[in-house]
Amino acid sequence: MHQIRIALAQVNSTVGDFDGNIVKIVAGIEAAQDLSADIVAFPELALTGYPPEDLTFNPDFLRANARALGDVAEAAEDIVAVVGFLDAPGEIYNAGAVISGGSVTGVCHKIKLPNYGVFDEFRYFSAGGRPLVFEVDGSCIGLNICEDIWYPDEPIGSQVAAGADLILNISSSPYRVRRTGTREEMLETRSRDYLTPVAYVNMVGGQDELIFDGNSLVYDEHGRLLARGKSFEEDLIVVDIDLDEVRISRQRDTSGRRLAMAERHPGPVDRIVVNLPRKIDTEGGRRRPEYIEAHLPQPLSDEAEVYRALVLGVRDYVQKNGFARVLIGLSGGVDSSLTAVVAVDALGKESVVGVSMPSRFTSEGTRSDAQTLAERLGIDFRTVPIEPVFTAFLDDLKPQFDDLPADVTEQNLQARIRGNILMALSNKFGWLVLTTGNKSETSVGYSTLYGDMAGGFAVIKDVPKTMVYDLCRYRNSLGDKIIPQSVIDREPSAELAEGQKDQDTLPPYEILDRIIEEYVEFDHSLKEMVAAGLDEATVRNVIRMIDRNEYKRRQAPPGIKITSRAFGKDRRFPITNRFWTARKPAVG
Repeated sequence: MHQIRIALAQVNSTVGDFDGNIVKIVAGIEAAQDLSADIVAFPELALTGYPPEDLTFNPDFLRANARALGDVAEAAEDIVAVVGFLDAPGEIYNAGAVISGGSVTGVCHKIKLPNYGVFDEFRYFSAGGRPLVFEVDGSCIGLNICEDIWYPDEPIGSQVAAGADLILNISSSPYRVRRTGTREEMLETRSRDYLTPVAYVNMVGGQDELIFDGNSLVYDEHGRLLARGKSFEEDLIVVDIDLDEVRISRQRDTSGRRLAMAERHPGPVDRIVVNLPRKIDTEGGRRRPEYIEAHLPQPLSDEAEVYRALVLGVRDYVQKNGFARVLIGLSGGVDSSLTAVVAVDALGKESVVGVSMPSRFTSEGTRSDAQTLAERLGIDFRTVPIEPVFTAFLDDLKPQFDDLPADVTEQNLQARIRGNILMALSNKFGWLVLTTGNKSETSVGYSTLYGDMAGGFAVIKDVPKTMVYDLCRYRNSLGDKIIPQSVIDREPSAELAEGQKDQDTLPPYEILDRIIEEYVEFDHSLKEMVAAGLDEATVRNVIRMIDRNEYKRRQAPPGIKITSRAFGKDRRFPITNRFWTARKPAVG
């Protein structure tokens, strides 16, 4: 029986941390060698971290990347290792190194460069020209990188036509809601269509706005799932693939797909032969455990996926940037409550500080809920009333306001006082302020510049308000019911004016979130949304609010991406824009 044992090491790399990334990769190589794997594969750009963005243009960064690859190569003594790195022989390539016997024996260049959404690979990389296959121990492996496998024809077609028994894809595919299902469906289709097993290793971890979910996958030649990596955790997946069965399956196939494939994909491929050093036992055979148990953790629900993505995103952003504690303004509302719980789950209660900043408009219910949540979480909780500062501002500004009636100006003053308090504590103690605004508010500008937008990292920036409630219910369903039910049940209010409710200014969140999704994520027009049953005046008003508030979003802190299109890199919109309205942006 001709088997190949492949290990997929989904590691959490950090951009530019070559020493740390080397440690993770070498540990993965050693663990795979201990399990007698023939090949161990690491994610796309695992050596540099992904995406390195404009560090790619830094000559010192490229040299450090080359030195690190040499250090990694020395560790591959009894195994073939495939490691993502930057290849810069002149032009710069997103590349995979094939390592054996202490040296790099071949290099694969990424052919299909994504240039949409959060991806800017045309900016950084040259496209590879020829697909790569490498032969090892009688097996032929087609190696490609991330986007390459999303195309149904090339380069996978040429690799299989050239004799590939297995396709290996190294990837750094960012998470978004329901992305895992789409990915699995695509890989299942590739393996089944080409009668070829597919092994896919994905990055895990947080990098600024992006979250990588892991969920590495192995399919057999019939599209059957053999193994799945853990979600949002580092993992090592080891799978035995029977290549004799692959060849038998191909011989039994009478559809003519193989012949048609050779005719369709006659293109040249680069082919290398890789020597696999052998550890021999006392009886002269390969030292290998007889059985590797299937690695199939259960998929997560949408709410569990998003929640774990937020936790991982907070943990990695805070720890990779060297902060010891985070600071959250606790209003007793649903957004700050969710943010606080995520922070504690990510960092531990000792690393989270909550601050209540009540005003004359703060209800006893929200004040009590903020304290109850803090007690249940066990975090450091402080109270800094803003009434004295607010009164002083009003007194000082009264001559300037010329007896004009109170309006949004006085509301924004309160938010900015709170922002100043949080930033003062941040400056004094070195704590990172986590902002609490959600996607619904961010979309339509229902927030205050230099007020509740002030901070270092926006945890739920891409989470619609309706999903905020779903996540609170999900977190409470885990057993401890840590978020007070009154927080979830209460009608949302910024509490910046007497009797204020969000719905005084905005449509119901169920309608608002639907419009935001259709306009921002799906690019649906006003006409299409009205035809789908939405009220024209409401849609027109929401679109105006979204477009007019781009200037605010440009000044917001980075935040975790979880939807198909987040504000920022995902959606680039002109601030100066008269397509919907000629009115100037509001100031506030």
